[in-house]
This record gives sequence, structure tokens and C-alpha cells, in this order.
Amino acid sequence: RGGQLSVKSSMTHGHRSRVSSVTIPPPACMLLPLEVPNRYLFGPGPSNVPPRVLAAGGRPIIGHLHHEMYEIMNDIKKGIQYAFQTNNHMTLAMSGSGHAAMECAVFNVVEPGESVLVSVNGVWGERVAEIAERMGAKVHTLVKAPGGYFTNEEIEKALAKHKPVLFFLTHGESSAGLAHPIDGIGDLCRKYDCLLLVDSVASLGAAPLLMDQQKIDILYTGSQKALNAPPGTAPISFNDRACHKMFNRKTKPVSYLFDMTHLSNYWGNDGKPARDYHHTGPVSGFLALRESLAILAEKGLENSWRHHKEVLVSRLNGAVVSLKDLRLPSVTTITIPDGYEWKELLAYMIKHHQLEMTGGLGPSIGMVIRVGLMGYNCSTSNADKALAALSDALKHCPKRKA
Repeated sequence: RGGQLSVKSSMTHGHRSRVSSVTIPPPACMLLPLEVPNRYLFGPGPSNVPPRVLAAGGRPIIGHLHHEMYEIMNDIKKGIQYAFQTNNHMTLAMSGSGHAAMECAVFNVVEPGESVLVSVNGVWGERVAEIAERMGAKVHTLVKAPGGYFTNEEIEKALAKHKPVLFFLTHGESSAGLAHPIDGIGDLCRKYDCLLLVDSVASLGAAPLLMDQQKIDILYTGSQKALNAPPGTAPISFNDRACHKMFNRKTKPVSYLFDMTHLSNYWGNDGKPARDYHHTGPVSGFLALRESLAILAEKGLENSWRHHKEVLVSRLNGAVVSLKDLRLPSVTTITIPDGYEWKELLAYMIKHHQLEMTGGLGPSIGMVIRVGLMGYNCSTSNADKALAALSDALKHCPKRKA
């Protein structure tokens, strides 16, 4: 019957005319099979994903509001609480990359016109400063060159001067290979009635971090680095201090998707008996994240921290190129030797070794090559493989005179 109605409606003056026609043919590329190279992902992320996590992501899709999905989300919450070392009830995973968690944190606890203090010693501080500026905050920055760190005395002086509602610090600054000291900063933020927001995207699971003990008010990470899940989910946690600020706003957050009044219900964190529809979460991504958190729990956090440090010290410490101080165990920065074009080195390793490293990012572009050996990739054999590929590239790529 539908076909008959369609034919009648298309009759004009006794002639049949087409209601619509396809003018763009199927693209030739889409008629070919999908091909993805098998590479060693030894850059700052994403990392190679272990078969167990890949298999979890390939499980059947279920509805994002099914009871079984809620149970998986509850498991994820418990896994994040373990990974973060927190008892915070307001713990969840964002549907998106680490940037989603970054924006969620700023959008929910800062209102237009409020003072925000951002430590900038690499690209991630730069990003947070821009995010806060875009939503109308008064942004103040503490700035150091890539690889530099801020003393507690410097931080306290800035807190006293700018009286911010939020202070941002990157724990694992992957653009510079730095693991920033955290101890005592939470106490300073409480002294000045300020929330402490920490980015642990590059460090979680690889370097020691204790959310509750170190008095971090908001902590977030990403799925694709030491957790070894595919990119696309971002664990985040808010303590009671952050929740009080977040849920006693005068204005609504600038983002509907990242509004924690909705997300807290979606994750069953608001105490209400029913979870209402907010958005469709990445079901396969959550399945993979759940499995990656299970692997971390089975290995043990302290064992994971120790393993990353041992691989860094036992192998990369012996490299002929120099390494930064306060090194981040997961993403190591290697100074580019004089006379070499870093893009040529990276291209050589991809072509001849199927091995990815990357250059610097933001303020560290042109200064370093970044080597990431995280989680599943973190082994002495992989470290040796990375160094052998770099050594081969240094032998075969042209060295230019200064």
C-alpha cells in the first residue's frame, strides 16, 4: 500500500516523475574492505589495547538504560574509586575523551566572573586556561617552561593573591614528560578556600596518586593511556567540597551534556530511585573500560606503579639521549639530538619498524620526542624495541649541520 500511495503522489499531468534521485554515487573507498595497520603504539597515547579489553569491547550491544548496563556502570564506578584511591560517591566516567572530563570539571564548579588559577608548564594548563576563559572566568596563570614545576611556596603566593575558586594542576604533563609533586597542595587549597583540580590523564596507573589522602577535590583521567582501553571514556570524581560548590550554583553550567545535575542521575549518584534518560553513553566503550579497570585491580595499583618505574629506570635511563628530571614513568621525553629533524626520525620508525613515537606538543614542539610505555605496553622488551628503533633512525636519517 505504501508503494501505491507513493506512485500516485508522483503522477504529474499523466507522467510519472521521481520524487527524489540519488546524484552522489557510493564513494569508491567505502566499497573496499577496512584495513588498519598493526603498529606498536609507543607514543603518548592511545596505547595498544590488550586482547581481553578488545574482546570486551566486541561484546553484544545492550541498551544504555538496561538493568545490566547499570550494573556494569556500577562496576566501573567501583573500579575508578580504586584507581583514584577515593571513597567519593560522585564518581563516574564521562562519555568522551579526557577533554570531556576537563571541560566537565571547569564548567560545573566555576561560574562566569569567578577567579581561576591555572598552572601552565605544558599544553594541558594552556587548554584549561582557554576553557575557563571561554566560559567567562577570570583566569590567572602560573607559568613555567615545559618540564618546570611549581613549588608549594609559589602556589601559596598565587592563591593568596588571586583568591581563586579553583586551582588547576597537571599531575602527568605528557607534553613535557613531567610527574608533578602533589603533596601539600590540597592543604594549601583548603587554607584558601579553593578547589584543587588535577589532570591525571597521562599518569593514572603509572605513577602514585592518592585522591583522598592528597586532598584532591576533583580528579580526572582518560581511558587510552595506562588503563589501555580505547579512547572515548574519561573517569572523573568529585569530593564533597566540590559537590557543594557544584550543586549550589547561581547559574546553570554552560554545557547541557556535561551538566552534573543530569550526569549524577545517569550514573545513579544522586540518590533518586530512577535513572532518567540524559544521553546515550558509549556502550562498547564502557564495556572495554570496565575490563581495563578489572585488569588494574587484579594487578594491583602499587604493582603497576612499581612496574612502570622499573621499566623506565632499567631501560630508558641508559639511553644515550638525555631525559628530564621528575620523569613521568608512562610518557618519557627524550631530547632531540642536535642536527636531526624530528619528523624524519618519527617517519623512519613508522615506515621501517611499524613503531609510533611522537614529537612534542604545545610548548614542547621541536624540543623532544615522546616515548610512551604504558600498561600493556610497559615491558623491558618493548623499551628495548623502542630504543633499537630510535637508534636505527639516528643511523639512517640525515644529520644536518647546525
